[in-house]
Amino acid sequence: MRRVVILGSTGSIGTQALDVIRDRRDRFEVVGLAAGTDREGMAAQAAEFGVSETALGAADAERLVRTVDADVVLNGITGSVGLGPTLAALECGRTLALANKESLIVGGELVTALAAPGQIVPVDSEHSALAQALRSGEHDEVRRLVLTASGGPFRGRTRSDLGDVTPAQALAHPTWDMGRVVTTNSATLVNKGLEVIEAHLLFDIGYDDIDVVVHPQSIVHSMVEFHDGSTIAQASPPDMRLPLSLGLDWPYRVAGVGSPLDWTRASSWTFEPLDDDAFPAVALAKRVGREGGTYPAVFNAANEQAVDAFHEGALSFLGILDTVARVVDAHRAPGELTRESLAETERWARAEADRIIAAA
Repeated sequence: MRRVVILGSTGSIGTQALDVIRDRRDRFEVVGLAAGTDREGMAAQAAEFGVSETALGAADAERLVRTVDADVVLNGITGSVGLGPTLAALECGRTLALANKESLIVGGELVTALAAPGQIVPVDSEHSALAQALRSGEHDEVRRLVLTASGGPFRGRTRSDLGDVTPAQALAHPTWDMGRVVTTNSATLVNKGLEVIEAHLLFDIGYDDIDVVVHPQSIVHSMVEFHDGSTIAQASPPDMRLPLSLGLDWPYRVAGVGSPLDWTRASSWTFEPLDDDAFPAVALAKRVGREGGTYPAVFNAANEQAVDAFHEGALSFLGILDTVARVVDAHRAPGELTRESLAETERWARAEADRIIAAA
């Protein structure tokens, strides 16, 4: 029996995790729930699952993690506000099922220095795929990691085709149903850039050995190439319940949580190179990842401000990455990396992004 705390319980990740648990009460017990603002939705979940410990907001979620006796903390909070709960879970020795990639990316070495081997279990479908494939060999046998990207709603468009993209079009993702920020990040491929940084931090593979390939069918979720020429891929229909179940009960698999591929039907899988001119987010993310320190936090914070401005009509679609790049260029890293220096850097990055947007 795994005792589970779910952070972000009313969002997409949280509700799908509860779907996994609902019919498996002999395997999982929900002992804590935290939501952002949806108090009524969380109350309904608490009533259904018999949960007495709840929290509202990231600061209260961090308190919850520190006070509830749990085996696994699923961090499904959106944004860098998830850093505190991530650090709390690691400090308390919980297994961290990590869907809140921003906390790892922003926290960087603060997070990795706290984590014991195997304590962080990735929930992103791509990183779950990598974790599964990496069980096929030793670390020093890995030649490269290959993250797959659906290409989002604008796959195949050139940069000149993207000037008049609307928020509604950016939210029309062809595969996944996600929140506004993550869906927009998938359209700009910022999400894939963040995932490259996440893969580096999770698996200790250099940026030169992490590639991105466009795979519009979203069946192969990522691949590991080994030095003998073998490539191990994880393939399944796009369904977040599979990586969520692995995150909740790693390294064990949960029977029946997803539907397998139907190998009796003809199908085609295609793979295309990434257009770095139209979608420069991955190259920029690799740059800030190599810089390390507070640079990934600047990248993430500036992007969040730019995405909000885009949806408010204050910035064009192409202006999102242009703004982020200008903020990154203006950044000068502080000396020591601490929670305080990260918080100050994020405040600066958001203010700088707002200044650039206002002047546009």
